[in-house]
Amino acid sequence: MTQVTFDQMGLNPALLQALKASGYTTPTPIQAQAIPDVMAGKDLLGIAQTGTGKTAAFALPILHRLAANRVAPKPRTTRCLVLSPTRELATQIGDSFKTYGQHLGFRVAVIFGGVKYGGQERALQQGLDILVAAPGRLLDHIQQKTLDLSTCEIFVLDEADQMLDLGFIKPIRQIVSRIPAKRQNLFFSATMPSEIGKLAGELLKDPVKVQVTPQATTVERISQSVVWVEQGKKRALLTEMFSDPEYTRCLVFTKTKHGADKVAAYLEAGGVEAGAIHGNKSQPQRERTLAAFKAGKLRVLVATDIAARGIDVDGVSHVVNFELPHVPESYVHRIGRTARAGKDGTAVSFVAGDEMKLLRDIEKVTRQKIPATDRRNDKSLALLDQSIMAAGVNAKATMPDREGGDRDQMRNRPRNPRRDGVRPEGGGQPHRQRKPQPGRTHAAPPARAYDPMSGERPKVAASASAEPKAVDNLNRRPRNRRPSNGGRGKAQG
Repeated sequence: MTQVTFDQMGLNPALLQALKASGYTTPTPIQAQAIPDVMAGKDLLGIAQTGTGKTAAFALPILHRLAANRVAPKPRTTRCLVLSPTRELATQIGDSFKTYGQHLGFRVAVIFGGVKYGGQERALQQGLDILVAAPGRLLDHIQQKTLDLSTCEIFVLDEADQMLDLGFIKPIRQIVSRIPAKRQNLFFSATMPSEIGKLAGELLKDPVKVQVTPQATTVERISQSVVWVEQGKKRALLTEMFSDPEYTRCLVFTKTKHGADKVAAYLEAGGVEAGAIHGNKSQPQRERTLAAFKAGKLRVLVATDIAARGIDVDGVSHVVNFELPHVPESYVHRIGRTARAGKDGTAVSFVAGDEMKLLRDIEKVTRQKIPATDRRNDKSLALLDQSIMAAGVNAKATMPDREGGDRDQMRNRPRNPRRDGVRPEGGGQPHRQRKPQPGRTHAAPPARAYDPMSGERPKVAASASAEPKAVDNLNRRPRNRRPSNGGRGKAQG
């Protein structure tokens, strides 16, 4: 079968010029199947893993359609809306539209939480051809009447299953209710759980279905392996792996934000250039860390699943699952960060004894048995861990910024922070000082130093000079006791 080229698809010449400048001549399978139908104005249901080229599969035909029917957008409106679950992915989609449409002169903007409103409001005020947004901040602009979706012609929902994982299904329905019923809908998801299938049924009208790979199968060019190791020795094993020069650019995935910071700090103490990226980092921090990783200044990027689908970096040689995800499909998205653009890649998973069921679930979903090696009871790892922990006593200065990453810092953050792509973090009440009680004296607690390697706060012996708590029973207020008959005691005469 002859492979079709972009030149043969009837795309706008300005798009072909941009593609040629970017070095693209042959579409990927999902692009070859999706572009003609989207150019024709049909609704589309695309089932494809990340890294298959699906952004261009909708960006190119959308730009073609908008160019074929040029209309000056009104203030505070957009002709096309693309919803994305994370900030990083939204940014990359926006960059793709700008790259492919660089000769068309369209107005493109990206909005998400974690940054100031001013620049976003100015962009919306001018009117947009294409708006890429995360759901939370988009709803804010709708409620503040800085955005009107009544003229939106094309709606794209990207990474729908990730939207479900992050609890965005209700906000998506609220947003869709503001868009005209007569529109083109493009719906993309790597997997199709029942809730996503229901949402697709609500949004799409006689859609064309494009599925380039079976659900949740992993990329064939990725070499996968498992290492059995105790939980406490995973960091030492990870550091040891980087003595191999083949680990040139590596993504490490953890389950928690605080865990990502701890792993990055440990690697730094072991002499490995590393940084962490997750939902508690500010947007400038995330951008700086990701830029350093792309530029090769960082050899390792430690991330949580929130960032798993928003990282698009060429040349990732290895993906390491420091901890297995609870959702098997997340494993597919994690390892899909390597073996991109036709290259090979390697995925290694560290598995402790209590993660055995998670591994079995992953093997069931990926339909394969992953080969394993056993490093349990390895004394060399214990010795390496001891030396790194000893060196890491002064590693606090080398730790990456941890804005909101530590529980004590989170207590003092402003309430109700808006962060798109993740649930609001640290939304509890600020730390409140206890009111002094009459007759009570309190000794000041001893300072507790934070250990960046273990995440523990060392126990400090009680000071001999600390005064014991004194209680003056005469000054205590009596408790209000309810009568034994449920509060209906007889009146005393």
